[in-house]
Amino acid sequence: MTATHALPRHDRHSRGPGGLPRLLQAMDLDAHLAAYGPPPYRGPRQLIEVVAAAGLTGRGGAGFPAARKLTAVAEAGRGAVVVGNGAESEPASCKDKQLLGTAPHLVLDGLQLAAEAVGATRAYLYVHPHPRLHQQLGSALAARAAAGLDRAEVQLVTAPPRFLAGEESAVVSRINGGPALPRFKIPPVHQRGVAGAPTLVHNVETLAHLAQIARYGASWFRAAGAAAEPGTMLATCRRADGTVEVVETAIGTPLGELLRLPDLPAQAVLVGGYHGTWLTSAHAAALPLANAALRPAGAAAGAGLLAALPHGRCGVTEAVRVVRYLAAESAGQCGPCLNGLPRIAAGLAELAAPRPRPGIRADLERWAGLAERRGACHHPDGSVRFLRSALAIFGAELTAHARGQCTATSSRPFLPVPAGIPASQADWT
Repeated sequence: MTATHALPRHDRHSRGPGGLPRLLQAMDLDAHLAAYGPPPYRGPRQLIEVVAAAGLTGRGGAGFPAARKLTAVAEAGRGAVVVGNGAESEPASCKDKQLLGTAPHLVLDGLQLAAEAVGATRAYLYVHPHPRLHQQLGSALAARAAAGLDRAEVQLVTAPPRFLAGEESAVVSRINGGPALPRFKIPPVHQRGVAGAPTLVHNVETLAHLAQIARYGASWFRAAGAAAEPGTMLATCRRADGTVEVVETAIGTPLGELLRLPDLPAQAVLVGGYHGTWLTSAHAAALPLANAALRPAGAAAGAGLLAALPHGRCGVTEAVRVVRYLAAESAGQCGPCLNGLPRIAAGLAELAAPRPRPGIRADLERWAGLAERRGACHHPDGSVRFLRSALAIFGAELTAHARGQCTATSSRPFLPVPAGIPASQADWT
């Protein structure tokens, strides 16, 4: 199908935000081909100009312009490799898993189109070990092979269930047969990645958007969202009543609408995941899901995780659990992760305990400063961001804890943290 063909049924009557959902429509290959046709190959590199005009940014968390990543790999030389990164490592997020299970062929179309754009003949799909999802993806790849749709061979690679396994240098290391450990990015993966070749790593949602931009063009994509941040995005919304929903929404939608505030009142909102930022509920309700509006608050959309902490839960206890998890999930390759994060986690636990020693708050702030911008990857930076926002937002609760009290009425954890602590290097393979 080309950009001049009819839109799929869900978009024929509205090319703007009213046409949602764009991505989350369950389709097997027959239904996908009936709605979209085969991948609209355009010739090497021709897609990049359309993606640049659309303003698509990565949906994996960093928000880097997709066209710039495509260009960097296309210009790096021959033998390029493309990777669809579906290793959604945020314990509270499930948007990539749902997209892959619901509309795998949009993602796989995007993977093929990205391969053509950069001149790649090899492609990988990198996903955490969910047996049912792997079976579905294997069946989807087999169906496409039987139909002769794909030009680049796609290999399905299992990512270990580690928080940092989806970081792009860790992805490359794992595909190369090593542990899924981040490394210092010199040279960057777009210059030397899988098997030493220029490598493009795109989040699977980014690829699904790319597949639709290739069909319908930049103007269609920009009909949703804002001028500076166009399009839609998937968001995992963990609401205060305990429900979890993956929604596709135009960028710029109010957080209060997505989390159903104030109908489902919350005491605080976590924006952007476990490397994200806590905001008061009142502050969050007034903000749109757009980086331009979130940055002044010290937040970012990230991979689209929004969590509304209900009243009656202890934000300090939640913060301690998450920071302990982040410390345990570090790669342990540099001082900030090996020494800094465990010390920070222990210090926060001490601060949250009854009658903490004087000076522990100042120690925490000092250790956080020492950990920032010194890691092999951004794990220390994100962990410190989460810590500092928790200290600011849950200050009153910390004061109560210091008196030996806790205002929570429920001890049941709200934010999910995987059970068990990684035991050895084998956990990264």
